Amino acid sequence: MGGSATRRYDVVVVGGGPAGTAASICTARDGLDTVVFDRGDASLDRCAFVETYPGFPGGVDVETLRALFVDHVRAAGGDVVAETVSEVREHADGFRVEAESGRVVVADRVVAATTLDGDYLRGIADEDELFTTHVRETGTHERVDGSYADADGRTPIDGLFFAGGLADRGDQVLLAAADGMRVGREIVHEARREFGYWEAALPHMDWLRRVPGDAADWEEERSWEEWFEYHRLPDDHDIDAARLERVKERELAFVAAARLDDAEITRRAAAGQRRLAAHLDDDALLDAVDDERLCEYVRERDLV
Repeated sequence: MGGSATRRYDVVVVGGGPAGTAASICTARDGLDTVVFDRGDASLDRCAFVETYPGFPGGVDVETLRALFVDHVRAAGGDVVAETVSEVREHADGFRVEAESGRVVVADRVVAATTLDGDYLRGIADEDELFTTHVRETGTHERVDGSYADADGRTPIDGLFFAGGLADRGDQVLLAAADGMRVGREIVHEARREFGYWEAALPHMDWLRRVPGDAADWEEERSWEEWFEYHRLPDDHDIDAARLERVKERELAFVAAARLDDAEITRRAAAGQRRLAAHLDDDALLDAVDDERLCEYVRERDLV
């Protein structure tokens, strides 16, 4: 590392497929400093074409889907490193993660989201517990035992999570993504507890809420501060005032950032379409623009 300080993250995700991407988007959007190491023996790269991912009625090629995954992680605030992880070891401050290039980072938590390769975990635990042997016609083969993690991706090693194929829940792209999101939420809840959240305050729905166009109608709604105290404070609580205020302030900031007026919705819709278009083939876009119905659609919505 040339004497420079080792980069520290809240979360390191090993594997940039659907499971690792979903987990990292979840953690990054909640404010956890997250990095994805996205180069290795990926199962998605062995897929010829994806036809089951929602939102792509004509299917999507793997190269485009993977590029969209990377773009989405970065849009959520996470880092993506195009390197293969060679080793993960327990560290005094969590985990030490080393890439084949020699790059080293440390993290509080690690999500192992690689379906086909788990050798980088050999130095982290008892191999007799973590690895299992499969007998095939071509010989014996060792792989990570998916049952080492529970249903929420937690392993017996504090801070180490499995997601997707490594946890035997990645036989379809969408199932792997769903499992990654479940693991991401578990990590978010764990980090929130450390921040001071109590159990009733942990749930956080990550969605954007439309602000009613009539400001008077909005003012008639119960304030979010009242809502928080009604829904997130347990009866007869003994939470100290400083802790309560710290958590409430953070949650109300999330709520404020998630309220969009019509102008902001329109702006984000246009920006989202342009960002998607940036990943599409130029010839395909030109062919589509030549379609008379699409031209009419574009003109009606003033998209150009």
